[in-house]
Amino acid sequence: MEYRRLGRLGYRSSVLIYGAAALSDVSQEVADRSVDEALDAGINYLDVAAGYGDAEVRLGAMMHGIRDRVFLATKTGERAVDDAWRQINASLERLQTDRVDLLQLHAVGDLDDLDRATAADGALHAAVRAQEEGLVGAVGITGHGHDAPATHLEALRRYPFATVLTPINPVLAINADYLRAYEALVEEVQRQDAGLMIIKSVSQRNWPDGAEKTYTTWYEPLDEQRAITAAVSWVLSHDEVTAIATPADVRLLPMVIRAERERHGISREDAEDLLRNLADYSSPFITIPF
Repeated sequence: MEYRRLGRLGYRSSVLIYGAAALSDVSQEVADRSVDEALDAGINYLDVAAGYGDAEVRLGAMMHGIRDRVFLATKTGERAVDDAWRQINASLERLQTDRVDLLQLHAVGDLDDLDRATAADGALHAAVRAQEEGLVGAVGITGHGHDAPATHLEALRRYPFATVLTPINPVLAINADYLRAYEALVEEVQRQDAGLMIIKSVSQRNWPDGAEKTYTTWYEPLDEQRAITAAVSWVLSHDEVTAIATPADVRLLPMVIRAERERHGISREDAEDLLRNLADYSSPFITIPF
């Protein structure tokens, strides 16, 4: 497993982040087994959120045995300061810890949402208070959608977020406007020495209307090893990226771990060609079901 510096926080993060959304609706036994698999592979960063079903509870049940081995991040999806403050404290209780390393404003994907989160009575103030009181180590921001990179660039202009979790993959990069916004975000991330993490690396498309959803991800993921390896290789070939979040289904984790091990066997150009030639490869943000 490769490790990269998480911006000015200085933490040496594994290039795979365990996406604990995969634990939202599984048993404790399945959760324990999946997290053990991640730790055994060298993953040292766990990412969860208050809105991920039972995921915080599942991690909390094992936290006493692993807390000193992992960077622990959670998220608040609330936008009002008092609601966010309550949610942050509830997350700490569910996670059975008195402190997380990172608290992120969750799913901020457009300017209207950013305005709400950063308003005088917005969630950002709860996050900053939590940091000042030692409940969280740093404050970051995340978001989905075609406006996410531009929104996160504006977020960094308003507040020095320590980390940004934003989407990029080859099909999103085809869109010139999207790529331009992402590159502008990268420039500002590097100027501020923030940590840049990536989501939706192994998405294939939205679930087709009427299709059976065979995974717990809200988008249809890539699920063939060669394609997953190409997707992981493509994203991690970008030096500005610290890490990618693993998808929200425990069954996909072994393939992503294998992809990280084998990614150097494929060039960025070959990975891009393989993925862009897939049938039905498209943005997962044509429809966002939340």
